[in-house]
Amino acid sequence: MEITDPLCRAARSMVQWPRAQLAATSEIAKSAIRAFETGDVDPGDEAKAALRQALEGAGAVFLDEDDLGIGVRLRFTRKDVK
Repeated sequence: MEITDPLCRAARSMVQWPRAQLAATSEIAKSAIRAFETGDVDPGDEAKAALRQALEGAGAVFLDEDDLGIGVRLRFTRKDVK
């Protein structure tokens, strides 16, 4: 499953990371993350894979489409993420 801009925003919010932390962890520019999250730019497959990997490392779990649709949830409790 490819990460989308709403899923990226939701996952980043769930793991309580500012864009700067996601940028540092994924090695994707903060401005590129902002442009992706606002739907202005598609950063490409490699960048989206790096964003997903960074967010998964922080505890986000991306859910494939099924009867309920695609989504994201936390693997850890909020206490564990902090």
